[in-house]
Amino acid sequence: MCEKHKAYFKRELVSWKNTIMKSNSQALYSSNMVNNISSPDIVDQASSYTEKNVEMRTVNRQIKLISKIDAALKKINDGTYGFCEETGEPIGLKRLIARPIATLCIAAQEKHEREEKIHAEL
Repeated sequence: MCEKHKAYFKRELVSWKNTIMKSNSQALYSSNMVNNISSPDIVDQASSYTEKNVEMRTVNRQIKLISKIDAALKKINDGTYGFCEETGEPIGLKRLIARPIATLCIAAQEKHEREEKIHAEL
């Protein structure tokens, strides 16, 4: 992967990370502002609890995504970005554009998903 591609992906990953962090901050701030858990209506309490639960799960998923973005940025810095962790083959640019945090080439990812499906069925 050439330096131009590395710079492009680094910009995209940093931008993506900043967007997620801003979104998480806004979600956490707004969830503190709206608090119907102490409402006398039990339906409002349940609804509020469910909404907070969904928001927190979303924030947790985004935190995991941030750690994957950080790992991709580290790989860019150490020169291993864009190479499959399983086969060592280059990951295609189209795949990286679609999923900049991809760590497996398409063939390895498909193999991984088939194995997951087999284990899930057992």
